[in-house]
Amino acid sequence: MAQAVQEPSPGAQASGLRLGSVVRLARYVLKRILILGITVVVGVYGMLLIANAGGYVDEVRINQIRQEIIGQVSANPELQQLPTDERRERLEQMMAQEIERQGLNRPYLPISWTDEGLEIVPYSRSVNHLVNAITLTLGRASDITSDSGSKQVRLILLERLPPTILLLGTGFLLLFFSSLFTALMLSRRYGTWIDRVMVSLAPASAAPSWFYGIFLILIFASALNWLPFGGLVDAPVPESTGPYALSVLKHMILPVLAIWVAGFFLAVYQYRTYFLIYSSEDYVEMAKAKGLPAGTIQRRYILRPTMPYIVTQFLLSVITLWQGSVVLEVVFNWPGLGQLLFQAIQQFDIAVFIGNIAIYAYLLAIVVFLLDIIYALVDPRVRVGQESG
Repeated sequence: MAQAVQEPSPGAQASGLRLGSVVRLARYVLKRILILGITVVVGVYGMLLIANAGGYVDEVRINQIRQEIIGQVSANPELQQLPTDERRERLEQMMAQEIERQGLNRPYLPISWTDEGLEIVPYSRSVNHLVNAITLTLGRASDITSDSGSKQVRLILLERLPPTILLLGTGFLLLFFSSLFTALMLSRRYGTWIDRVMVSLAPASAAPSWFYGIFLILIFASALNWLPFGGLVDAPVPESTGPYALSVLKHMILPVLAIWVAGFFLAVYQYRTYFLIYSSEDYVEMAKAKGLPAGTIQRRYILRPTMPYIVTQFLLSVITLWQGSVVLEVVFNWPGLGQLLFQAIQQFDIAVFIGNIAIYAYLLAIVVFLLDIIYALVDPRVRVGQESG
């Protein structure tokens, strides 16, 4: 007599499917973290090699240490009374101790050629910089200090972060929403005079924001004297909250306007193109034939399919808030991360530069990872962790 095979219950099948989905998702997350982690390490190390010019900046730093110690010896009456040879020996000893303390006595690259052949240096200066960057052991700045007088890189970055978020965040949000709704409006008025004017103005976005910033300063600050040349707040600084906020808003007008002008026309052209592509689909024509309202067609059948592209553009714009528009902040004397990075490059302060690059790389990797999740939320065709067949 044949033995009957018992089929699994629907509940067991559903539980098995859920377990398989969880395993697939966990495998995908670990794989993406590994790939993005390798990308962050390679990217940060490459930026360190470029920024340090193969060790040139460290050589500049060694010469700065030499000059600083010579100044300390010259200002010390006790050392000046020593014999010349003894004073020179004391000077060399102090320089060697400081260079060793900062790790500048080790080779820069992890691989070097010697008379005996190829030599591997496990803990070279570049590897030391990389480890500090990846572990966010930012340490102390060599020259730059925070407003409170601290040389901790972490405190310096945290102090400059809010002004950058305030300025660039306001500019990007204004740019994003104004260009998005303008593009939707133009997609309904394809071929009209206003559509042709906006398309013809798209090349105006080829110029960077700082370029427009200079012209805005010349017109509204220098010629008309309506707005301030730059800075965060008036001097003397208002003591109460209301006047302080109004002063900050007044100083934000020109740089925010520069960001908006530099990106508005190109963003409108890009969004308009995507909306026009989707508005010619068959399902849109069918929706129009059914008599659906124009607003419903725009939201449901045109705007929603373009959401992955729109989300990508928005998040990649948000990630640039950390790095900031360096030249724009310098032009407007805005005390943010962009001006800090420019100052670090000028003063060869490698610790501050490493801190900027490392955190930017981490934020970029997080955004790329979150994009996959957001795609699955805005586009039902995307499945996280599903292999392409």
